[in-house]
Amino acid sequence: MLQDIPTPTLRETRGCVLETERLALRKPTLADVKAIALLANDRRIAEMTRRLPFPYQQDHAVDFVNSLSSTTSDSVFLIELDRRPIGMVGIDWREAESPELGYWLGVDHWGQGFATEAARAAIDYAFDEFDIEHLISGARVANPSSRNILEKCGFQWSGVQLHRFEAIGSSTPVDCFKLTRGVWSSLKNWGTSTRR
Repeated sequence: MLQDIPTPTLRETRGCVLETERLALRKPTLADVKAIALLANDRRIAEMTRRLPFPYQQDHAVDFVNSLSSTTSDSVFLIELDRRPIGMVGIDWREAESPELGYWLGVDHWGQGFATEAARAAIDYAFDEFDIEHLISGARVANPSSRNILEKCGFQWSGVQLHRFEAIGSSTPVDCFKLTRGVWSSLKNWGTSTRR
């Protein structure tokens, strides 16, 4: 089934492409579902990410990519390193007054600064393109690495809440964070992400 999906041309996938020093961020397509499913199908990722089921199958990736075509904003990005997918980053608009930054990386790519780099590019895009006053995000209390990423991006701790995690089938404590436009503006020169 999926092997019959042609690889999209650059023009088809172009939309908004964000580039950082090492990464390219672009809208995922159906041609990416196999790679997304392969990366996301890891319990260590799912248990730290609220909405990823485990096991994560290609059908989940197909549904995810198809859901993006029904949204009007291009604010979910496939993270690529040397043209190979390594994870996802994006802004969730379910709560229009409090857009939420989310991200995950394949386990082989943890601890190399890629999540911080991708998150910063998505944050810049969100504040540059949308009239928002702040972003929110969260990290499981049991996930200090994600907390460090958010703090490096300027997010400030705002409390602890219980959030339901699909992969573990229950709620767990989450450190909540907020990044205001003012703080972002003061930190804006943190990198060299560009949009083309």
